[in-house]
Amino acid sequence: MKETKMSAEKVVKEPKPKLMNIKLEKLHPFESHPYKVLDDESMTELVESIKEYGLLNRIIVRPIKDKQDEYEIISGHRRVRAAELLEMKEVPAVVHFIDRDQATILMVDSNCQRENLSLMEKARSYRMKLDAIKHQGTSRQNVEKSEVSAELISENDSGRTVQRLIRLTYLIPELQEYVDNGKMKMLPAYEISFLNEEAQRDVIDRIDETESFPSHAQARRMRAAFEEGKLDYDTVTGIMAEVKPNQVEKLKIPMDDIRKYVPSSMTPTEMLEYLLKLVKREYDRRLNRDAR
Repeated sequence: MKETKMSAEKVVKEPKPKLMNIKLEKLHPFESHPYKVLDDESMTELVESIKEYGLLNRIIVRPIKDKQDEYEIISGHRRVRAAELLEMKEVPAVVHFIDRDQATILMVDSNCQRENLSLMEKARSYRMKLDAIKHQGTSRQNVEKSEVSAELISENDSGRTVQRLIRLTYLIPELQEYVDNGKMKMLPAYEISFLNEEAQRDVIDRIDETESFPSHAQARRMRAAFEEGKLDYDTVTGIMAEVKPNQVEKLKIPMDDIRKYVPSSMTPTEMLEYLLKLVKREYDRRLNRDAR
């Protein structure tokens, strides 16, 4: 009972969130926040929306320690940028009086609802939230510091997906960029994240040389070879040199180039069978000729 009373008193003493307007020059980006703020088409749409309807949702901030009337943005970096482009003087905000770990968790939870997050933005944010939960202690969730469940990180993604995304943050920057722009898929990137930096650089070198990316199966083989201590540059080269199912060459012939040589009643499937028979007949003829 005594412990419960002390906890209740502590809750009462914590300052409640405060609503206020804050000048733009008093706002600062959240340190190391993982989200890109780009002056792109989406930003233009946001600017037009704010211009027409105003800033409908308050940004979320917290006071910066030892700096009077200065605030760190927790959620709303894009809205602040739009306000700057519109030359607004101030924006409506909710001020939360919380520490760094609490702010990190709130930042991730506020931003992960966005539909246009890239894989790496989501991966970095989940990693930040995981680190914050571990750092602040997890007694409230009844989880040991070293065993934070992935289900605590996201309400939308499964625990398995969260684990895979967090692993992507162990990729070297060049590979993270390939994931970010969609050139490398999540599953092969997840497998490659288990390689050390030297091995990952070997993969980068082969990607640059061949202009192709490893498949999930190839990435799994590289990870297995690495864990067995057998992965070197030659092994990476050999694995990535294998033809992937989606890289098998296909022959395309315009229909008009064939129709003048076959009956007009033939379907495309019948035309293909007819051509294959002709090729086989010519092959057999040459084989018999060479055998004489």
